[in-house]
Amino acid sequence: MLFPGKQCQQVLLVSSSRYPDQWIVPGGGMEPEEEPGGAAVREVYEEAGVKGKLGRLLGIFENQDRKHRTYVYVLTVTEILEDWEDSVNIGRKREWFKVEDAIKVLQCHKPVHAEYLEKLKLSCSPTNGNSVVPPLPDNNSLYVTSAQTSGLPSTVR
Repeated sequence: MLFPGKQCQQVLLVSSSRYPDQWIVPGGGMEPEEEPGGAAVREVYEEAGVKGKLGRLLGIFENQDRKHRTYVYVLTVTEILEDWEDSVNIGRKREWFKVEDAIKVLQCHKPVHAEYLEKLKLSCSPTNGNSVVPPLPDNNSLYVTSAQTSGLPSTVR
């Protein structure tokens, strides 16, 4: 089921499991033998209750201090569940935000997530430096992540 009208300017955020009054980008750790794209699709299903088609890799972000690498993808949403795992188990919420508003919401408590959205915003503009970046499809776009830890067991974010 498609939800037309939401363009590249909108992303879906979820409430944090630790701090329910704060919004975060859905995502988490990879299971053993799991590919980053598969982890992103699984995590967004568990945390946000949406299904969709995995799109382009938006970027790979490395955190040397925490020793992990985060793969950031765009997912085109095709189905939104009324009830999902994290909504039932921990009361997680989800909400669509304009990219600008999401960046403001994330800036104080999740600046790295805000940085991901800055990259999304940049890639949605007609040009990115000297290269032309293809626009996202004209339906809901959801921005998702999955984290891969180097040398340690997988961790969330």
